[in-house]
Amino acid sequence: MSLEIKNRKLYNVGLSYKKADATTRGAFSITKENQKLLLKDAKNFGIDGVFVLSTCNRTEIMGFAYHPFELISLLCKYSSGEIEDFVSVSNVYKDKDAIRHLFKTATGLDSQILGDYEIVGQLKESFKLAQKHKTLNAYLERLINLVLQASKKVKNSTKLSSGTTSVSYAAVQYVVDKVEDYSNKNILVYGLGDIGKNTCKNLIEYAQNKNVTLINRTESKAKEFVKEHPLVKVSSLDKLTEEISKADILIVSTGANVPTVTLDHITTKKELLILDLSMPENVDRAVLALESVSLVNIDELSKITDKTIEERQKEVPKAEAIIMSHKAEFIEWLDHRKFTPAVNALKESLMTIQNDEIDFQSKKIKDFNAEQAEVITSRMIQKITTQFVKHLKAEDTSVDQSIEVISKMFDIEINE
Repeated sequence: MSLEIKNRKLYNVGLSYKKADATTRGAFSITKENQKLLLKDAKNFGIDGVFVLSTCNRTEIMGFAYHPFELISLLCKYSSGEIEDFVSVSNVYKDKDAIRHLFKTATGLDSQILGDYEIVGQLKESFKLAQKHKTLNAYLERLINLVLQASKKVKNSTKLSSGTTSVSYAAVQYVVDKVEDYSNKNILVYGLGDIGKNTCKNLIEYAQNKNVTLINRTESKAKEFVKEHPLVKVSSLDKLTEEISKADILIVSTGANVPTVTLDHITTKKELLILDLSMPENVDRAVLALESVSLVNIDELSKITDKTIEERQKEVPKAEAIIMSHKAEFIEWLDHRKFTPAVNALKESLMTIQNDEIDFQSKKIKDFNAEQAEVITSRMIQKITTQFVKHLKAEDTSVDQSIEVISKMFDIEINE
């Protein structure tokens, strides 16, 4: 099967933690504003059906194009990466492989931390953004719907997401494993995206720490968050340097294009552990010049596993089976969408032949029973079209080729 819209094919182009380190991924990350511009650009180019996913572990564009380079060019245009660098670390998936890749991504099978469920929220945001800018077509709408169904089923009916399965959880696990008396340390969380929110929650619930301070660029969002989590204290952005001086641990998840924590922000000589959960990295690596500072990034955190990893790996076949089921449903929908117009066109052509022949025989034969002839020939038309549907549904059938043959035989035009 080849997914096609006006001779375009479905591609997924991008890079991930598998081939690209944190620095390289940072260069190819795409800001929310640039994602909007990219979608607008793609629409102007006539690309029908496209969305962008840019997270700490991957940057990908999925959509219909004549050639994958159309999407690669957009990715490089709206990031700070170069095409030459992209080629050495990239992945390009086409048609069924692109579909399978999206299912694996949404279910956590392709995550840097097996079973990472934070990706689902990020995917939903990407889909909503594309929907808002009207760059999703019926194909992608249906695919996304089934991908999210599969993700939900994997989450609810397997143990793939048990234990350390997200960056935010891994950060807290790192603190628990590496820091003595962690529950009494002063912890500053800088940034309140999804990762920042989940980190705060895990620090309170899992690390049992009651000394968490939160700073966010938009202070009102931080104050709204602490209404539901009153154990977290809020401080303002202009007090960042002051709060860092009080902290034993700094967790950064600001998601900016440039470092939000620099050497100038660190004014004390006491030991400070910094966990940078941002992509691109938001902590200037110049801070490593300070002997008192330890800096850990996402790639280092992803190496952390706990005792549930073996149990989670056993759940992979179950997740694969769920993916197969939903993917098969999507392929069946695609085939049905493709051959229904062909079946209808064939039926209309046969009915035209039927009406012409009955009309001809009625004029030629004096006592010709037109009503009975219509009943008989209608049954024949129904049997022929039913047989055609069975043929198109058969596994060894080339749907495109069969439709082309029927089109030529009956001289019919098929509009999808």
